[in-house]
Amino acid sequence: MALNPRCVGTKYPPAHPYPVESETIRRFAEAVGDPAPVYTDPQAARALGHSAVLAPPTFSFVVVARAMHDVFDYRDIGFDPTYVVHGNQRFDYTRPIQAGDRLVTTLEITGARTLRGRDVLSLRADLADADGGHVVTTHMTFVSMNAMEGGGPDGDQR
Repeated sequence: MALNPRCVGTKYPPAHPYPVESETIRRFAEAVGDPAPVYTDPQAARALGHSAVLAPPTFSFVVVARAMHDVFDYRDIGFDPTYVVHGNQRFDYTRPIQAGDRLVTTLEITGARTLRGRDVLSLRADLADADGGHVVTTHMTFVSMNAMEGGGPDGDQR
């Protein structure tokens, strides 16, 4: 499978809305080891002026990953995600994600190249609330380790 650089600029239709629930936020905060009360205690969130518990900043990737599963097919662009390394990620927030949000994600391929034998794929994900208001833009870079010598499934040599 060879990465197709002509896929750059491809925009995908909006994914199904993702309902953000306080329990999902709590589990995520626990998984990443962030004990901040604003992620689990509605009173702590209200004390900071929010109507519901907030999600940690990296929570948006959970939403994006679900959207990628909905609308994205790696085979269409020749990228093998079997052994992928998350190379980089940046978040540009308009406001925090909070429990009760219904987030809609749109994805765009912003980069696709082979660098030193590794396929590198860059994506932009825009998350909006149910009213269409921007919440966060996430910029991500993935590196496929299958593209390098010896990185194939079952250790096969290429």
